[in-house]
Amino acid sequence: MKALIAGLCSLMLMAAVSVAAEPEQILLWPNGAPGSEGKTSAETMRIYPPDEQVLSNVNSPSLTPYLPDPAKATGAAVIVIPGGGHSEIWITHEGYRVARYLADHGIAAFVLKYRLAKAPGSTYTIEGDELADAQRAIRLVKSRAVEWHIDSARVGVMGFSAGGQLTALAGTRFDAGNPAAADPVENQSSRPAFLGLIYAYLPEDFSFHADTPPAFFCFGDKDDISKGQITNYLQLEQLGVPAEIHVLSGVGHGFGIRPANPPQVAIWPELLVDWMDAKGLLKSP
Repeated sequence: MKALIAGLCSLMLMAAVSVAAEPEQILLWPNGAPGSEGKTSAETMRIYPPDEQVLSNVNSPSLTPYLPDPAKATGAAVIVIPGGGHSEIWITHEGYRVARYLADHGIAAFVLKYRLAKAPGSTYTIEGDELADAQRAIRLVKSRAVEWHIDSARVGVMGFSAGGQLTALAGTRFDAGNPAAADPVENQSSRPAFLGLIYAYLPEDFSFHADTPPAFFCFGDKDDISKGQITNYLQLEQLGVPAEIHVLSGVGHGFGIRPANPPQVAIWPELLVDWMDAKGLLKSP
């Protein structure tokens, strides 16, 4: 029993240290998100061993910024959208670790905590509230581009699983912004400069269009959830939209960035950065 208690205490300490180590969150809407009026229930977090933070019941969507060392900054930025089946957010291996990797490679990264359409009791929708959070995140980063030393023309979005669905929606349902809006964030376009679709879940009837930004696809050869990305990639090729696809050997769904990933899987972030570099996205500002 003492060993069990000690183990639980250790796990709680690890989680607390991990939470404390993350940068301060920035609310997408400081005065409350449209559609969340009157929703005051507390956000929840559980720990998946050993240290994975899994969030739910999100009513105050936010961004957690990871800015690169100015000496290494490329001027590029990415909104990182973790997955979780629209009921949870697996924010550690598909969010924080990814953002740290990108920042270490000169890319400003912003982890999105978004409202969840399939959380118990939720009244939110994917194409309404969740997409609005992703679009607002893109606008917010662009609106503070000068402050964060970012090129607003090189702000992309990447997502994992359900977060990949949001990424694809953001890449096909965007607008030029509202120049008459009193809120300067809303003046900005919601069009991302590029898409990273990492084992994205996309409905069979999902369709890209010719104005979709360049896209990077990556998933495992044992992933039955994301194999439709091959069709999505071919569709972009037919539309003349630049795209690249990688099928990783011997892995299924949900690998993200984890210490236990084998070498042929662990290489995927490097492949993404190499693709961004090849597309001219990593030039100095």
